[in-house]
Amino acid sequence: MSPPVLVRSADHAVIAAALAPGAVLCTLVGIDGGFSRRRGAQLVIGADGTITGSLSDGCLEAELARQADQARAAGTPRALRYGAGSPFIDFRLPCGAGVDLIVDPRPDRTALAAVQAALARRLPGRLDVPGAEGTAGLSVDYLPALRILALGAGPEVSALVRQAGAFGAEVVPVVPTGGLADPDPPALPPVDRWTAIAFLFHEHEWERRLLPWALASEAYLIGAIGGTRTRAQRLAMLREAGLDRAQIARVRSPLGLIPATRDPATLALAVLAEIVRDYEALIDAAP
Repeated sequence: MSPPVLVRSADHAVIAAALAPGAVLCTLVGIDGGFSRRRGAQLVIGADGTITGSLSDGCLEAELARQADQARAAGTPRALRYGAGSPFIDFRLPCGAGVDLIVDPRPDRTALAAVQAALARRLPGRLDVPGAEGTAGLSVDYLPALRILALGAGPEVSALVRQAGAFGAEVVPVVPTGGLADPDPPALPPVDRWTAIAFLFHEHEWERRLLPWALASEAYLIGAIGGTRTRAQRLAMLREAGLDRAQIARVRSPLGLIPATRDPATLALAVLAEIVRDYEALIDAAP
């Protein structure tokens, strides 16, 4: 068994699909050269031929559906090599890479159910994919889905909700109530280390109560929009609140990879891009 690899689980549909009777689980266990997916990427072919997930940019899926039928008939896992060094000389990968896959017609559904239950509780899960025919298996660690708390009121929040939802993130809009003179703190959902908190207020007084709450959380990213003057005022406010330099440094501002945006959709896209970039970095930095 190779060392564990970490994959994100923005879409838990693959795990759910693998729990169905007759489902075949395909796992990418080795890569030689450049490829468009990470080791540990998975795809499921259902008993009816339905494909859930993705292992390539479309060049492998139909071939794996055919191989899944053979593995299902044999009842044992198969090891397959495609691309460079493959015995399938009539099947080429356009990228020139070589990839190794395990096609398992009998995945450990008890372990899969445990992974699904863990992810539902926003905890990591692990599945040991067995080796086959001389190809080593792989332990796959799954992260909970990206969660984004979008704090604010206005079209920027709505745009971020739409775009993040299309990406596959779990996005929770948090809209305060009451007036600025006596703002009522909104009902705040739990925050874990796979959560990003985006402050999208134009009335930045809301941040006075909410930023200290965010900085006390495990959120992997805390960011706020605003220009130079707003950032200076925010810094002074956080210092007055007694927060130390390390805490204040956690606030990413201005949030967003595109500077000086001028419309809600572009701002939301810039914010989402930065949030996703840092979420992907959690995976890349894992031991």
